[in-house]
Amino acid sequence: MSADWLKIRGKGLWFLVFLGPLGIVAMQALNFGLRYDYLKQQYGADMWGALLENTFMFVPIAIYLGITLICSLIANIEHQTSSWKQLLALPISRGSVFLAKLFLCLILLAFSCVLLSAGITGLGLILGFGTNDLPYGDIARIGLLSYGAALPILALQLWVSLTFSNQAFPVSLGVTISIMSLFSMFLSEWVPLVWPYLAWSSLQPMFYSMSGVLLGMCLLLPGLLHFARKDVI
Repeated sequence: MSADWLKIRGKGLWFLVFLGPLGIVAMQALNFGLRYDYLKQQYGADMWGALLENTFMFVPIAIYLGITLICSLIANIEHQTSSWKQLLALPISRGSVFLAKLFLCLILLAFSCVLLSAGITGLGLILGFGTNDLPYGDIARIGLLSYGAALPILALQLWVSLTFSNQAFPVSLGVTISIMSLFSMFLSEWVPLVWPYLAWSSLQPMFYSMSGVLLGMCLLLPGLLHFARKDVI
């Protein structure tokens, strides 16, 4: 983990971690700045609800794009320098290497999701929505539950990114998933791609978030086994 933290310095990963949530917050600042009267007429006194509803439309695609870029950039550090053989020759298990990459991805994505919730809170306060009706639960849900529901895609993207030295396929797969998430409301609830959307809009948001966590853990096992047994990386 310490080595991986050093490797990502100067690679633009922290820029991506901040760019996603701050981009969404800036988009909503522009949205409310231009359409404040219309939105107030549509949502009445529930302006916090208006802010969260308008924000969440962009959360799934932002999370999936963030997962794609974070996993690809972390894996590509080793691919570009052809340092897999040297790394795996060290007296550490391949499983430890895989899990270190995984935890790094999880931490960076979690930080981005927390920053989104904090940014939305700050924007609402700047817009003058007040603290009396501040929906703490919904603000946490928009970032954290969506994060949990998206973990199967993170497990898949990390597996693919570590497997292919050419990142064209992993990135193309991630972009395709991100675009498909725009139409997630039309897909079956059994499709994991839909779960970040359902983690916000369904009556049982925790169910879909926890389902994402469990499926993500299940997908990690074949990825870990494949990485551990692969002869040439």
